[in-house]
Amino acid sequence: MPLSTVLGQSGAIGTLERALAAGKVHHAYRFEGPNGVGKETAALGLAQALLCETAPPAGRVHHACGRCSACTRAITFSTDPPQVPLHPDVIIIERGLYAPEALRRARPELQDISVDQIRKCVLERASFPPHEGRARVIIVRRAHELSISAANALLKTLEEPPARTHFVLLTDRGSDLLDTVRSRTQVVRFAPLSMAIVKSILEKHGTPPDVAESAAELSGGSVAAALAHADPTAAAERRAFVEGTLAAMGGSDLAAAIALSETRARDKDVLCDRLSALAGHFAKEGRGEAKAHPDRALRAAESYGNVARAIDELERNGSPALVLEAMVARLRQGL
Repeated sequence: MPLSTVLGQSGAIGTLERALAAGKVHHAYRFEGPNGVGKETAALGLAQALLCETAPPAGRVHHACGRCSACTRAITFSTDPPQVPLHPDVIIIERGLYAPEALRRARPELQDISVDQIRKCVLERASFPPHEGRARVIIVRRAHELSISAANALLKTLEEPPARTHFVLLTDRGSDLLDTVRSRTQVVRFAPLSMAIVKSILEKHGTPPDVAESAAELSGGSVAAALAHADPTAAAERRAFVEGTLAAMGGSDLAAAIALSETRARDKDVLCDRLSALAGHFAKEGRGEAKAHPDRALRAAESYGNVARAIDELERNGSPALVLEAMVARLRQGL
C-alpha cells in the first residue's frame, strides 16, 4: 500500500512526496475529502514511508519498499478486536474501536471519540519514544467526531508534538473540527475519483463490468460507496429505500416517510448509506436531463441538496424519523 499505489489523487500524493523528499514531513496533517477516495490508504502509505526499514535508492523519494517487516506490519490489521495495525507505532483512533474497559469507561463511545480514548491511546504514549525508534503515526478516522474535550486534550499534543510523532486526521467534514485543531494541522485535499478509476477498482475486486459501471455511476467518486452499491443484497435494500422515498414524495401524506425510518432508526450508518443512494439517484437523474430538459435537471439538483441536508442532520444526531419526514416534505415541495 505504498503512496504510489493511491489512484486519482496526484495533488495530495505530490504534497506528501515532496515533504518526504525534503525530509520535512509535517507533524500533523488533515486529509479532507469524501469517504472512500483513498485518504486512509494514503495515511497508511505515509506511515510505511516513515517506518520502512529499507533505505531508498539515492535521489529517490522513499515510497516505502512494501516488503520489509515494518511495511508489512504497518498495513496488516489484527484479526481480533480491536482491529488495528500490527506495527506498534501505527495507532488508530476511531469512535467505538476500543472496548469501554480498555479505555477505563463505563459505557461504549456511541456518539463521539471520547477524551478517554485520547488519554489512553495518545497522551499515555506521548512521553515515550516510538517503540521501534523511527517514527510514530497516529491516524484519526472521522476526526470530526472528536468530542470537544477529546479535541482539546489532543490540542496540547498538536501544539507541542513529541519527536518523531505524526498525526493524520481523516475527515469528510473538516469544517466541523474545532478551529484550533484546524489551525494546527496542514490540510491535504482529496477529490472524488473519476468513474473510470472507480470502475477499474471494482473490476479488480471481481465485480462484473456491467455491475461495476452501474455502481461507479452511483458512487459519487467513492470506492467505498461503489463497493456497497455492487453488493446484491445491499443494492436491493437501497433500491427499495429509493423507491419508497419516491412513493412518499408522490403520496397523499407523510406516513410512508415515517415508515422508511422505523426498521433502521437505531442504525445511523445504514440510514446514511441509504440516503447516499437516494442522492446518487437524483445526481444521475440530473445528469441525464441536463441537456434536453434543464428545468428537470434543476429540480433534480434541488432534490439532491435536500437529501444532502438530511444526511447532515442525521450526522448531527437528528432523529431518523423526523429527519426523513422533513426531507420528504421538502422533496414534495419541489415537485
